Amino acid sequence: QDEHQLEEILEASKHKPIVIFKHSTRCGTSESAKHTLMNNWDFAGHELDFYYLDLLRFRTISNRIAEDYNITHQSPQVLLVKDGKVAFHTSHHRISVNGLRENL
Repeated sequence: QDEHQLEEILEASKHKPIVIFKHSTRCGTSESAKHTLMNNWDFAGHELDFYYLDLLRFRTISNRIAEDYNITHQSPQVLLVKDGKVAFHTSHHRISVNGLRENL
């Protein structure tokens, strides 16, 4: 919700991988990607933690992520963060559980 929470999440990725799903509630493509991801989600809780970033409410957080990791802002977009670094990211219709699993 704020930059302090983002720091905590990124720090936690040093102990357990995290996924950040950046989503716009006004975008049909974003809703489709969210639906596909959630319907195919098969990760156990011990494998990774999932965080949802509402871009309409928290665009500044998305901008911070883009700046800190030199990744172009996209919506929708998924980032897999391990050890405080983005290990994988993709956007739009390329978002999939398989893509995350292959890079876990």
